[in-house]
Amino acid sequence: MSNVGALLLCRARPESVAPAAHLLRDRMLLAPAGDVWSVLLPEGRPWLDGEPVDRVLTGWATALAVGAPWPVLALWWDADRAGFTLASGFRRPVGYVWLANGTPAAEDEAMRTFADRLGLDPVLDVRDLDPLTKPDPGTDARARLRTLIAVLTRAGVALPEGITPGEPVDRLREAAHALPDARPAEWPGRREAVRAELDAVGSRHRGPSPPWSGTPRARALDLAQVAAGLPLTAWGLRRRSGGWTAAGALLLAHGAVGLAYDLVWPWD
Repeated sequence: MSNVGALLLCRARPESVAPAAHLLRDRMLLAPAGDVWSVLLPEGRPWLDGEPVDRVLTGWATALAVGAPWPVLALWWDADRAGFTLASGFRRPVGYVWLANGTPAAEDEAMRTFADRLGLDPVLDVRDLDPLTKPDPGTDARARLRTLIAVLTRAGVALPEGITPGEPVDRLREAAHALPDARPAEWPGRREAVRAELDAVGSRHRGPSPPWSGTPRARALDLAQVAAGLPLTAWGLRRRSGGWTAAGALLLAHGAVGLAYDLVWPWD
């Protein structure tokens, strides 16, 4: 299935992304993609085993973004379609799809919601994204993804050399291996992983936004993560969906660490 591929863009540095990415249970290469962005290139075992790539990537993006103070953008493509999914916290993921010939197959409002959640310029960037929602006989789906990335360069995205959406996975991974700062998304060790997780939770609980952080509502969010993670993990296991199983597992992990954070550093 060389015509199937995907990559994940996280608005965080590699050292913050690696512990969570390891839990997705797919071999991934991790590299910087700008000053505050990282790119993950998965090997793709789930879709090599027949699971739809869009469903896998939606689950993975949701898993990475849940409880983290940064959003995750998943780009995917196969023989029939290409598209993206943006996940951020507990909000419902938003995405867009094009048929292989570039025909839009989603609502225009989804593109505007995407721009708003990433904090893109509501005039200049939205103006440049708007053509992606219109028919263009000379532009196929993979070219649409490349145009999307070109717009996101103004938001700080800088894909490494050779990492181009739409290329076969083998070619992407070969290019990634040649990068001097690429590395496997491996478990960094228990102490480093816990520190990274506590930093993320602490940012959510103690940071300047949202304004209710550190209140009982923050603890309610942690409980909600645990409550949502249990059935989602069970559902993913029943469906043999690696993406959604990982999402449920990370919900459980983020919620549990958040509750532990409150116990160790209680608010007055």
